[in-house]
Amino acid sequence: LIANVTLDAQNWSQVQPKLAAFLSTLPDSDSPLVQWTPNYHAEDEGLAIPAQVNYVAKGANLFDHGYTLKGSQQVITNFLRTTWLWERVRVQGGAYGGFCVFNTLSGVFSFLSYRDPNLLSTIENYDKAAQFLCEVEIDSDEITRNIIGAIGEIDDYQLPDAKGYTSLLRYLTHQTPDYLQEKRDQVLATSLEDFRTFGTVLTALNDKGRVVVVGSQTAIDTANAERGDFLHVTKVMN
Repeated sequence: LIANVTLDAQNWSQVQPKLAAFLSTLPDSDSPLVQWTPNYHAEDEGLAIPAQVNYVAKGANLFDHGYTLKGSQQVITNFLRTTWLWERVRVQGGAYGGFCVFNTLSGVFSFLSYRDPNLLSTIENYDKAAQFLCEVEIDSDEITRNIIGAIGEIDDYQLPDAKGYTSLLRYLTHQTPDYLQEKRDQVLATSLEDFRTFGTVLTALNDKGRVVVVGSQTAIDTANAERGDFLHVTKVMN
């Protein structure tokens, strides 16, 4: 059991004895910790709902495909969100939102769209993102702007409750000050070569990535007709 408490020293002197007294009442246990081992479905899914728009996701674990975590990924994913995905999925495609996220703990990289009138064309744009990163030409000023954006996210202003929660997460995931400084240094040292390298790794999503769509029955059926029933369809709402 871990108790994470965020408060000032004066109040801690009042809370600490009560917390200690409570913890002393809990029984000891010799039972081993149970490891969570979820069984993920391997097939692509289409979850049909009564809607006019779709929510299209595609992702995979980059660690499984040879990627070693570097701080530069935060600069690159920020760039990808604000250029390729913004232009292709939102501006040209008409989706309310198009973005990507990378979970640095699990290694899962995901493309996502929100209130999207498209389905297959959005997946095609996801698949072309890797080539975009491999071929993009950006100058040092553009890289610097994206580095500044990444540092802004890292050093985002936090109220005390958020600081306490962040400290707990770092403790549980063994993110030491030295580790965090290393990733910060990698962010600051991001180069065009890092974009190329990340794009090469991202290519694995084209064939290995899993697709999940929440959207209209018509859009899912049309996509399956064009791609040979690649989505396993479940109607989740009438």
